[in-house]
Amino acid sequence: MKTFLFRSMIGIFFGAFISVVFTSGVVLFSDRETLNGALFLKNSLGSIFCGWLFTVTPLYFENKRFTMMQATGFHFLTVFVAYFILAFFIGWIPFTLLSFGIGLAIFIVVYILHWLAFYYYFRLQAKKLNENLNSISE
Repeated sequence: MKTFLFRSMIGIFFGAFISVVFTSGVVLFSDRETLNGALFLKNSLGSIFCGWLFTVTPLYFENKRFTMMQATGFHFLTVFVAYFILAFFIGWIPFTLLSFGIGLAIFIVVYILHWLAFYYYFRLQAKKLNENLNSISE
């Protein structure tokens, strides 16, 4: 529970930070003098929710009851469903079949790239730890 709460706070703060960075970019690099308050709030809350979602759901991989395949499946389904509901509701992805197909393709490619990056990173870390343990025991 402590890990869940800590990651929740990190995700919420990161989502808020991303929201501020994007909003600042819009203000600085466009000719808009004002922002739509309701749109700003909707996008900020969506960004905060995504930050929370993407920092809490990796807890599936720390649950010892799940195999790597089960954890990946649960993680993918949770993130996929929650993100696309949010993206359609907020308007990040238009609610059309073509937009969904393009969004799905991008989502899957990005998911696979992130999964592989984390997998190989942790595999390398495990290899280094094993080498250190073997050198200690010799």
